Amino acid sequence: MGSTSEVGRRDLVKRAMALGLISVPTIGALSACASGGDDDNDGGAKGEKTEKNPLGVDKNAPLELLIFDGGFGTQYVEDDVAAYEKKYAKVKTGSTVKIQSKVQGRMAAGDPPDVINNSGDEAMDVPALIGQGQLADMTPLLNAPSIDDPSKTVADTLRPGTVEMGQYGDEKCYRMNIAYSVFGIWYSQKMLDDHGWEYPTTWDDMLAVCAEAKKEGIAGWTYTGVYPQYLGFSMLPMIGKVGGAEVLDAIDNLEPNAWKHDSVKSVLEAHYELHAKGYILKGSGGWKHTESQTKWTEGKALFIPNGSWVENESKDTTPPDFQMTVSPSPNLDGSDAMPFETIWAQAGEPYIVPAKAKNVNGGLEFLRHMLTKKSAAGFSKLVSSLACVEGSEEGLQFGTGLTSAIGLMDAAGENFLNPRFPDWYPTTWREHVVFVLGDMMKGDASPGEAVNKIQQIADDAAKDDSIAKYKH
Repeated sequence: MGSTSEVGRRDLVKRAMALGLISVPTIGALSACASGGDDDNDGGAKGEKTEKNPLGVDKNAPLELLIFDGGFGTQYVEDDVAAYEKKYAKVKTGSTVKIQSKVQGRMAAGDPPDVINNSGDEAMDVPALIGQGQLADMTPLLNAPSIDDPSKTVADTLRPGTVEMGQYGDEKCYRMNIAYSVFGIWYSQKMLDDHGWEYPTTWDDMLAVCAEAKKEGIAGWTYTGVYPQYLGFSMLPMIGKVGGAEVLDAIDNLEPNAWKHDSVKSVLEAHYELHAKGYILKGSGGWKHTESQTKWTEGKALFIPNGSWVENESKDTTPPDFQMTVSPSPNLDGSDAMPFETIWAQAGEPYIVPAKAKNVNGGLEFLRHMLTKKSAAGFSKLVSSLACVEGSEEGLQFGTGLTSAIGLMDAAGENFLNPRFPDWYPTTWREHVVFVLGDMMKGDASPGEAVNKIQQIADDAAKDDSIAKYKH
C-alpha cells in the first residue's frame, strides 16, 4: 500500500456524522408488527442475567454466524469468535457472497442462523423482514453495558447516526452497522500527478480530464455494470449538491415527480456524456465490481465510483505506489446548491439477528463483543475502513485510501448527505432503479427515458401497500 499517516482525535467526524446521519424515519405502513418487546426478545435460548452476563446468554447454547464474504472478507470476526467462545459456547461460522440465496429458505422455515451479516448484492430486504416480524429488536443490546466501560451503555459508545441507520419508523433498532463508509469517485493520485492532471471540481473539468486521458489511451471511467448500484455513489450525492438535500429527501419520501427534478435530469445527462463521448472503458457494462476494480488498479481507467471498502477489496491488485485517493463528485457548475466538499457517508455493513433464531441473546452478545474498541480497531487495521465505535481509529495508521476518506469528512464540515432511498426501499433500488441507470450508461436509454422510467418505478412503489413507507 502507499504512504500512511497518523490518525488522531476526530471531533469533526463526530459532528459531521451526527449532521449527516441522524434522520429518523416515521413509518407509513407495515404489513405486520415487528417482533420483540421494549427490553427483551421472546424466542431462543436464555440464561440467567448477571452483571457479567447482562443479556442473559445460555452458556450451553451454540451460536451460528453467517458472514458476507465481500470487500471486508471474513477474517475480522475471528477474534470476536474466540472471545465469545471463552465465555460461552462454540460458534459455527459460515460465509457466502449470496446472503439471500443462502438463508431466505431458512428464515421462512424458522431455522435461521443466529447472526447474519446482511450485506452485498443479495442482502435481504430489511423493511420486508421487519414487516414479517422476522428480525429481533436490538434495544437490549443498545441498553446493555459496554464491555470497555460498564458505566456506559453500548449505545453510548457508538458514533452518532449508527443507531438511527438501524431504525425504521420507531425507536426499535433492527440492524447494527459496524463500518462507516465514505462514497465518492476513486483514483490514483500518482496517475494524475504523472500526467499533470488535477482532480476535477466541476463536470466540465471532468470531461476535459477524460478527453486528455483518451489521448493517452486511458479511459476516463470504469464501473461495474453487473452491480450498477455503484453508480449511485457518484450520482446521488451529485444530485444533492446540485439541487440541495431537499431533492434527495423528496426522492426518499416517494414524492410525485421527485425524480423529474431539474437536478436529477442534469446529473444523469452529465454522466451520460461519459458514454456519449467514449470516455468509459469498453466492457465496463458487463463487469462485476472486482473486474472493474482490477482494470482500474491496472491503470486502464482514471476514475471509478465506489465506497471506502475498495482499498481492502482491491489490495491484491493495487501497485504499492498507486496512492489510492477518493474525492467528492464534481459540481455541475457554480450555481449548485451545495459546495464541492459535500459528500455522502454513512454507517453500513449491517448485522441482523433473526427473531426466530435459536440463540437470539447469544447473537446480541456476539455483537456486543464486536462493538468494543479493540474489536473495532482490529477491524479498521485489517480492512482499511472506519468502524462505528467512537474513537476506535485513534492512533492507527492507514493506507492512502482511508486517509483520504477521513480527510474528506474533515473537509465536508456540515455538508453531509444521507440518501435513504437505497436502504428504505432496497428491492426497488437494487432490482429496478439501478438497472435503468446501468442501461443509460451503456447507451441503451437516454437520460430523459431513464428519468421517466425511474419515476414510474418510484410511483409504483408509492402505490404498493405491501411496501413499508418512511418519511424524513
